[in-house]
Amino acid sequence: MPITESLVLSLFLLLGLFPFRVSSSDGVPQQQLWCVAKNNADDASLQAALDWACGAGGADCGPIQHGGPCYDPNSVQNTASFAFNDYFLKHGMTDDSCNFNNNAAVTSLNPSHDNCKFPPGLSKSNGSSAEPTPSTYVGFGPSEDISGCRRVSWSWMWWWFWSFSAISYLMFVVSIFDL
Repeated sequence: MPITESLVLSLFLLLGLFPFRVSSSDGVPQQQLWCVAKNNADDASLQAALDWACGAGGADCGPIQHGGPCYDPNSVQNTASFAFNDYFLKHGMTDDSCNFNNNAAVTSLNPSHDNCKFPPGLSKSNGSSAEPTPSTYVGFGPSEDISGCRRVSWSWMWWWFWSFSAISYLMFVVSIFDL
């Protein structure tokens, strides 16, 4: 088999195995999680839960105050979601820390909007905790997608990007050295 065909075959075999890689060193991909107000929760219940979270619950509600990046006087749901998420992150990311009288749920969909950035917690997709780092939080438990849609994984985009990059590089090398 000529060297060019061997190189191409080796490259395709390598790229064919690439999608089976995982994002963490122990073989379990990490997942970002947030705690948000449920879409079907009524405003009065959300307001009561928000008042508790910002008061006795100890959530950092500075960003949702007037002038803050998450201040939204027209949406109790958005405001409560920020406070619920802060409480959730500070209290171990358990199902119990994202309940708020059954007005909140854990999601893997980023609720950040405009200039309001919700910090995520990390959990391994098998439900165990991820190792903490200075910039992340530890998480437990399954996520619940409350939007009615399935979570979209973008890892396939990286596979295609690197596949095309490698093929382009190989074609360049072959054209330069006239193999």
